[in-house]
Amino acid sequence: MPPKFDPTAIHEVTLRVTGGEGAATAALAPKIGPLGLAPKKISEDIAKNTGDWKGLRITVKLTIQNRQAKISVVPSASSLVIKALKEAPRDRKKVKNIKHDGNVSFDEIISIARQMRPRSMARELRGTVLEILGTAQSVGCKVDGQHPHSIIEKVQSGEYDVPEK
Repeated sequence: MPPKFDPTAIHEVTLRVTGGEGAATAALAPKIGPLGLAPKKISEDIAKNTGDWKGLRITVKLTIQNRQAKISVVPSASSLVIKALKEAPRDRKKVKNIKHDGNVSFDEIISIARQMRPRSMARELRGTVLEILGTAQSVGCKVDGQHPHSIIEKVQSGEYDVPEK
């Protein structure tokens, strides 16, 4: 027989979902079913909490204590860059292989780097800015009207100044 369920224990469940849509209950059930939560209700809560990330794949962290789930969005660097492009939300079932050819300002890149700083492996904010510029290059957008790699070279040479904090 399994041990008695401890109501004070805190469980964390992490999963990737598309913003604005609920997680698949089939994927949720084995993770949160043993904790005594209804997957359908949690899926609806996830859809409600991820409404402003509509159409983007994001990571959601469920913190479960006393059979109460607290949902927090943990955005990735790419989803932050795509959100900064301010594109119209797309229907992922109809629109495939989208090109993100917008333009992001360098100030927005710095603010994204500040958001990502706690999860970055870089020693300084400058390194995190370089990580975000690499992500912008992968996404396919431009930074201040230039290719992100040329901005990376300018940050490394010192032409672009990155604040310490």
